[in-house]
Amino acid sequence: MYNTTTILTEITKHMKDKDLILSDLAREAEMNPGTMSSIINGNRTLSVDQLDRITKAMGHSVGYYYERYVSEYLTEANPNWRRMSPFIHNCANLNKLDCIHDVVNLLMDKLGYSESLFELAEELFREGLYEAATILYENVAMSEKKQYSERLAICQYRLFQTRQGDNQEKNYDAVVQFETYVERLDEADQLDALRDLVNTCRSLRKWDKANNFATALGNKAEIQYKIDQQHTKSEQTKKPFYPPFVYWAFSHLIRAEICDANKDYEIALQHIQKYADLSWVEEKDDTTLKWKNQFKEWADANTYVNRLMSGDVSVLSDYVAYFSSKEDEILPAIDNIIEAANRYNINVDHILALFEVEIQSFLNGKNWVGVYTQQIILERFTHFSNELAKYYLNKGIYSEGFRFLLSCLEKSTVINNKSYIIKCVRLYESYQEYASSETKAVYRKLIKEVEEDEDEA
Repeated sequence: MYNTTTILTEITKHMKDKDLILSDLAREAEMNPGTMSSIINGNRTLSVDQLDRITKAMGHSVGYYYERYVSEYLTEANPNWRRMSPFIHNCANLNKLDCIHDVVNLLMDKLGYSESLFELAEELFREGLYEAATILYENVAMSEKKQYSERLAICQYRLFQTRQGDNQEKNYDAVVQFETYVERLDEADQLDALRDLVNTCRSLRKWDKANNFATALGNKAEIQYKIDQQHTKSEQTKKPFYPPFVYWAFSHLIRAEICDANKDYEIALQHIQKYADLSWVEEKDDTTLKWKNQFKEWADANTYVNRLMSGDVSVLSDYVAYFSSKEDEILPAIDNIIEAANRYNINVDHILALFEVEIQSFLNGKNWVGVYTQQIILERFTHFSNELAKYYLNKGIYSEGFRFLLSCLEKSTVINNKSYIIKCVRLYESYQEYASSETKAVYRKLIKEVEEDEDEA
C-alpha cells in the first residue's frame, strides 16, 4: 500500500466539501471508478495524467500539485522513468522549471539515466522548449564530462544554440565553451555547428575566430561533397541541413567579408569569385539551382561592396540601382555606403533621402530578418547607428548625430556590446562641446546604466 499523501488528503477533503462520492469525482475526471478508488485508498500510485485529470475536476489549473507530486510520488529508491518522463514533459510545457530541476536532481544521483534524459532533451529541443531542454542538457553534460562521447558534444552544441541571445558577451562565452567539442560531432553536425559558430563570431566582429571557423567549414564541406558524389543516396546516413556545396560557398562568402573588414580587398575579391562560380556543382534539382542563383546574386552585390570599400566611388550609382529592388538587402547596403562615406568623405545625403522610410522603419524596430540571424541584425543595427552618428557629426548636423549616437549607445548597453559602447563614448567625447543640455543628460543616464551593469557583472 502507498502512503497517504497531502495530495490524496486534499482530494478526500474536496470530495467531502463538495458532497461527492467517489464515482462522482471519477466521472468529472473522466476516469474509471475502480482506478479512482485504488488511488484514493492509497493502493495505486498516481500517474501525472491522472493527477492532471483530478486537478482539473477539482477546479484547479493543471500543475497546481506538481511541486508536491515530486516529493510525494517521485522520490523513490528506484525512480520510475515511465512516470518521470511525461511529468518532465508536462513541466516543460507549463514552464515549471524548478520542478524539472528537482526531478533531474533525483535522477542524476542514479546510474543509467543519461541516455533517457538526453533523448527527452532532444525531444524538448525539437519542440522549441529550450529552457527545459537546457536543464537536461546541462545535467547530461555534467554526468558525462569525463567521457569523449558524441552525446556530450551534442549536449554542448545544443547548449551553445540555446544560449544565443541579445547579450553579446554571453554569446561569445558560449562560443568559447563549445568550440573544442566540434570535432567530436558527427560529420554532418560539424557543418551546421561551424556555420553557427561563424555566424555568432561574425555578429561579434571577432574576425580571427570567424576566419578559423569559416576555413574549417570550407575544408569539411569540400570533403563531404566529394564523399556524397561517391555514395548512392541509399548508402548515406545523417545529412546536414544544407547541401555540402552551400557550406563551402558560405565559407568563402564569410572569408571575403572578413578580408573586406581587414581592408584586404584583393584577397576578398578572390573569395567572391570562388562562390560566384559554382558551375562545378553537378546536381540539377530545384534546391541546388536556388542556392547557385542565390550565391551568384550575393557575389554580384558583394563585388560592388568590395569596389566601394576599396575606394572606387564610381560604383556607387550602380550599387544603389542594384539593391533598390531587393528589400532584404537595402539596410545592409546603406550601412556599407555610410561606412564608405565616412571613410572617404563622400556626401550621400541623396541616398539617405531616397531610402528615408526604410531607414526609419529599421531604426524603429521593424522586424528585418531575411537570411540574417538575429545576432547579425543586432550588430548591424548598432553598426549602422554608429556610422550614421559619425556621418552627421562630421557634417556638423549635431542634433541628428547625437540622436543616432545615443540610439547606438542604448542598444549597445542592452546587448552588452562593450566594443560599441567604447566607440560611442569616444565619439561623444570628440563632439561633446556641441551637445545640448538634454543630450548631455540622456548620455549621463546611459553611462550610469553601463556602470551599474559593470558593477553587477
